[in-house]
Amino acid sequence: MRRSWWFILLWLLSVAFAVFVAERNRSIAWTIAYLFTGIVVISFVWSWLNLRSVRIGRYTRARRSQVGRMAEEQFEVINAGRLPKLWLEVRDRSELPQHDASRVLNSLGPRRRRRWIVRTVCTQRGRFRLGPLTLYSSDPLGLFPRKRELPFTSAMIVYPATLDLPGFTPPMGMLPGGDAMRRRTHYVTTNVSGVRDYVPGDSFNRIHWRSTARTGRLIVKEFELDPTADIWIVLDLDKFAHVASPWTAPPQDVGPAVLRHERAGLTLPPSTMEYAVTIAASLARHFIIEDRSVGFVAHAQHRELIQPDRGERQLTKILETLAVVNATGDIPFAQVLTSEMEHLPRHTTVLAITPSTDPSWVAAMRGIRRRGIHGMGVLLAANTFASAPPYLDTLAELLASAIPTHLVFHGQDIPIALSRRVTTLEMASVASEQEVEA
Repeated sequence: MRRSWWFILLWLLSVAFAVFVAERNRSIAWTIAYLFTGIVVISFVWSWLNLRSVRIGRYTRARRSQVGRMAEEQFEVINAGRLPKLWLEVRDRSELPQHDASRVLNSLGPRRRRRWIVRTVCTQRGRFRLGPLTLYSSDPLGLFPRKRELPFTSAMIVYPATLDLPGFTPPMGMLPGGDAMRRRTHYVTTNVSGVRDYVPGDSFNRIHWRSTARTGRLIVKEFELDPTADIWIVLDLDKFAHVASPWTAPPQDVGPAVLRHERAGLTLPPSTMEYAVTIAASLARHFIIEDRSVGFVAHAQHRELIQPDRGERQLTKILETLAVVNATGDIPFAQVLTSEMEHLPRHTTVLAITPSTDPSWVAAMRGIRRRGIHGMGVLLAANTFASAPPYLDTLAELLASAIPTHLVFHGQDIPIALSRRVTTLEMASVASEQEVEA
């Protein structure tokens, strides 16, 4: 804007000089004044028309992604006018971390278009806004810069990473067959509970041909869930239990190697919350792949509850919940376990994920075990992430209570950590190492 004001000032001075001062060379003075006038008028009209004939399209490949995977967008700028655009700046104000879609386009001719693709490796879970866009341009002399707001936005949800857990094997007897549930399901199982009339939408493999032949109309079978025990994943979201250290996401290199293997550079921040969410997501995927019925519960500012079910849709529900949860609750983990697990049927398996060193949640696990519910703990060593109380006393109580426990340190490979259960001998070794470090 400073350049335009200086040019307008020179134009006014040239006009004033031609009118009031110049006497001998009035024709030259008026020629200069007309020249400045023409430049100002043409530049203003050019700037005014410059953005009116520009169209921009934004095409998102998928509105869902996952930590460690790629988010991809394609942009297209079209010059629908008859004037060339010497330069256009597209400025993006998306919230997705490290998603740099802003571009400066040079020499966009009339009736031409320009495309570019932005690929971003997702490093943070959550729900993020894509857009809005702001379009900047100006006349050839840069006297009248203009901008145009494009307020349209969309949302992208980034799921937490899910890791393969080939070595995770719960102890024998923790995943038993339960009592018959007497609960109807749309899945085809080995338990037929009855028959009913066909309704549109029923698959042909549900048709009971003997009843159909006997009654003369289509009859389909109804099924019950297999008599297997549910698995509940209970995540601790107590803000007083979780810790984190400062962290900056590493710069991403979206090259051919990353495109071939998107998770090659997966790095979790030093946060017990992010490790806990990743563990919960990985365990949910692990059991759903094994066709188990998985439920999820956590208490933050709101109660997050997903009733046990199977299939990809159930996994999507759990991942969508885990994408946005944060450690904002103030309810102790022991209270969550006691209140949520007291109505569960026998033979249910509870997986408790927490960095808490409060021994009361271990007592709660012992209490639900007395009601015939199996329990397993995943304890995050919070003092390896940041300043936090030591975990050895809590770990000792878990082992003394015969509760199968997995211990996860900062920087440790999560599949390896979940493939090994802590034993008394290993705990003694860890304790001696910490005494040496102290």
